[in-house]
Amino acid sequence: MLDANIKAQLNAYMEKLQQPIELVAAYDDGAKSQELKGLLEELAAMSDKISLRTEDSDTVRRPSFAINRVGTDIGVRFAGIPMGHEFTSLVLALLQVGGHPPKVSQDVIEQVQALEGAFEFDTYFSLSCQNCPDVVQALNLMSVLNPNIKHTSIDGALFQDEVEQREVMAVPSVYLNGEAWGSGRMTLEEIVARLDTKSDEKEAEKLNQKDPFEVLVIGGGPAGSAAAIYASRKGISTGIAAERFGGQVADTMGIENLISVPYTEGPKLVAAMEQHVNEYDVDIMNMQRAEKLIPAARTGSLHEVRLANGASLKARTLVLSTGARWRQLGVPGEDEYRNKGVAYCPHCDGPLFKGKRVAVIGGGNSGVEAAIDLAGIVGHVTLIEFGAEMRADDVLQRKLRSLKNVEIITSGQTTEITGENGKVNGLSYTDRNTGDNHHVALEGVFVQIGLVPNTEWLKGDIELSQHGEIVVNDRNETSIPGVFAAGDATTVPYKQIVISMGEGSKAALSAFDFLIRNSAQDDEEDVQAA
Repeated sequence: MLDANIKAQLNAYMEKLQQPIELVAAYDDGAKSQELKGLLEELAAMSDKISLRTEDSDTVRRPSFAINRVGTDIGVRFAGIPMGHEFTSLVLALLQVGGHPPKVSQDVIEQVQALEGAFEFDTYFSLSCQNCPDVVQALNLMSVLNPNIKHTSIDGALFQDEVEQREVMAVPSVYLNGEAWGSGRMTLEEIVARLDTKSDEKEAEKLNQKDPFEVLVIGGGPAGSAAAIYASRKGISTGIAAERFGGQVADTMGIENLISVPYTEGPKLVAAMEQHVNEYDVDIMNMQRAEKLIPAARTGSLHEVRLANGASLKARTLVLSTGARWRQLGVPGEDEYRNKGVAYCPHCDGPLFKGKRVAVIGGGNSGVEAAIDLAGIVGHVTLIEFGAEMRADDVLQRKLRSLKNVEIITSGQTTEITGENGKVNGLSYTDRNTGDNHHVALEGVFVQIGLVPNTEWLKGDIELSQHGEIVVNDRNETSIPGVFAAGDATTVPYKQIVISMGEGSKAALSAFDFLIRNSAQDDEEDVQAA
């Protein structure tokens, strides 16, 4: 199962085990059980602190295995073989159950340990999902920190009958005590906040006590990260308030156009960005959604940003880099069947549609890449493009047209997503050339029609374009003095990671220049405002 390089790395990790752990396996007669057996035997041979045994219980999934701390009720369980994106989850589970301390703030650890009640989580994942490991790793850690929390991670592609029975059509999907609880990427902090009903109140109290920043960045994607780094390097007090650090990049699979980096993946780039920001004196405030901008009363005074939890942050200058989100079709059935056949992440949810018929809406790079990836998993792909021609790069179009299980429809306007018994069963579209209406029978619809800026909270307070983008000039200045903007939320063309990074850097430099030219007003009014 493991090559020599991975074995060497794992051997080094296993030296960090502080307490003995036991691998408890449940097999059946299938080939996957033989693969799992080989993997577990290799792991057990790496340390004298790891033992392996089988169990005969009829109540556990097969193939599956538990990682238990010997002599305690602390442990986690994997149903399936956690390779691919989940291999890191396996390694972390071994280390954490074995007593190696997690890289988590003490505040979060204490918050998890203080949770009261019984929590039994099941998480359905796919090995190709780049968002699933965050959820799997968070719930695994919680089960290590609090014995009242139990967690089983389940490979949806391997347990198809169970997936269909529970109507799981998107990953990660989380069940709590047998009931659907959450879907999509969630951080440890987000999960804990949902379980701790007083977390918003406590967090707001801490935020309200913060001193005003000289530069406050709203948004933690490539633009926001670059802005924070450039601002902090100038020696000025800098903060980031982000609803989700990394933003849209965290949902991106392959990245091949970041100059000097031939290939990386979204989650890896997000981790690298966060590590880079943390090397500077930047106050990162994650899970904070901005709801209202209150501009400074006069140039050089304090701007205020009110957050969803009731807190307020103040700063001499702001860099708005709230990014964008997937654009919705806006047709009947889309909201009704979201996560019941309507999906937006082909890498995450594609394996759940193995052998089935799906559609991809959108003929740009994202749509064509999604159709190519899905064609290797599903039975048939229908790509529907609104325009007369696809807009994707020529190399991608040639690849798509070479695939035998793909049909391409241009000049097609999707009008409705249909369903039955709570699941998608097809879509309707209109041929824009003839006006004829058609219906395609299928089980899944992947929407890939571009992005919409996250700027609704700014309407009426700052100049926005007709598309909702923040209007900026060549210095990233907005219509409000001292407020700058960068990235996909702005009118700057070509929404690319490398462009966002450059614009974020430029916005921070412009903010610094603004601070130099508009020194703080130290009169009584400013003191009261702070």
